[in-house]
Amino acid sequence: MPETQGRAVSKRALPLSKRVLVLVDFINPLDFPGAEKIVPQALAAARATARLKRRLAERGIPAIYANDNYGTWQSEFRDVLTHCLGLPGERGEMARLLMPTERDLTVLKPRHSAFFATPLDLLLREMKAEELVVVGLAADMCVQFTTVDAYMHGYSVWVPSDCTAAESADGKKQALSHMAQVMKCSTRRSTGKLPF
Repeated sequence: MPETQGRAVSKRALPLSKRVLVLVDFINPLDFPGAEKIVPQALAAARATARLKRRLAERGIPAIYANDNYGTWQSEFRDVLTHCLGLPGERGEMARLLMPTERDLTVLKPRHSAFFATPLDLLLREMKAEELVVVGLAADMCVQFTTVDAYMHGYSVWVPSDCTAAESADGKKQALSHMAQVMKCSTRRSTGKLPF
């Protein structure tokens, strides 16, 4: 079997599922200017997402992490994860809460949308996905851009309002309203009965 930097390369069948959880930029060092405004809300969203991810996994719904490469073109998702796991305080806690399992899939994205210049749509089509649960950071940036592209690609989308965060409460509220009105996304909270 071929080896890549000491790791065995093995082919694993993709999970087939009508519904897929897409986690946008949760594995994140949050080291941009103004990040201190989002850190507490991001951690709360990560905690809600960890609970939702467990509930969805119990129903056999797979997860895909669509994460920024932070401009480091030589990196892999594992590199970003390792860096974030080593961070102190809330930033490291967020990565530990949402550390992917072996079953989870990952893609790195170079821009805001998880669809732009990534294999995400091809991956979702191979998985037979029709409905996406989109969570992550930030509601008024990467999550919103991702839902626009998901809508344009024909997916139904649920953006649980408690599983995303923004630098301001007003920015998050406006983004969720826009996603609900224009992209026809459900924005109901992750608590209570699942919408499917």
